[in-house]
Amino acid sequence: MLDLFKLAQSLYLHDLRDCPEGFIVVRTFEEAVQAFKENPINLLSLDHDLGEDEHGNELPNGYDFVKYFCENGLRANKIFLHTDNPVGRKNMYETLLAAQRRGFIDADIEIFHYSITRNKYSGD
Repeated sequence: MLDLFKLAQSLYLHDLRDCPEGFIVVRTFEEAVQAFKENPINLLSLDHDLGEDEHGNELPNGYDFVKYFCENGLRANKIFLHTDNPVGRKNMYETLLAAQRRGFIDADIEIFHYSITRNKYSGD
C-alpha cells in the first residue's frame, strides 16, 4: 500500500470510512506516521476515533496523531478535520492552532475545523 503514496499528496486518516476520491487512506496512527516519513503530504484529512484493539482498548487516535504531528514539526499545506466526535474535533483543532502560535508547526499551514469531503461508509 505504501507504494501508492508516491502518487498521492492527499492523505485520509480513518479506520472505517470509504476513502474519498483523490486521497490515499491510512487506517491507523502508525500508517499515518509512516506516510509522513516517506512522502510529502499536501492535504491531510483527520478522524479522531480510530477503533479498539482485540481487548477493547482504544487505539491511538487522531488527536494522538495531531500531537505527534506538532511535536515533530510535520507539514501538510492544508489540514481538515472530518471527525464526527465534537470533543475530539475541538481538541485537534485547538492543539494545531496552539502549535502554530508557538512555532511548533509552520504558520502558513491552513487548518479547517470541518471536512473537505463527504463522509461515506459502504461497509466494504
